Amino acid sequence: MAIKKGSFVMVASPEALAGDTSLASDTRWPKYLFTTPGEVLDVRGDHAYISFGAVPTPPVWLPVAALAEQPSEKK
Repeated sequence: MAIKKGSFVMVASPEALAGDTSLASDTRWPKYLFTTPGEVLDVRGDHAYISFGAVPTPPVWLPVAALAEQPSEKK
């Protein structure tokens, strides 16, 4: 399933963020990336702009390939 605006995602694993992203960033990834669902605010090319609303941090751009979509909860 394709990641799109409004989807809820989590980072699949720290290894998924290896590569170009880790060369330009601190590789000590915060735990909330892997345990807290974030909402996709925008998608451009192969990156998604994600807000982790449960954590008071600014949104971040992450590679779509590193994300795992969370199933939507039906009430």
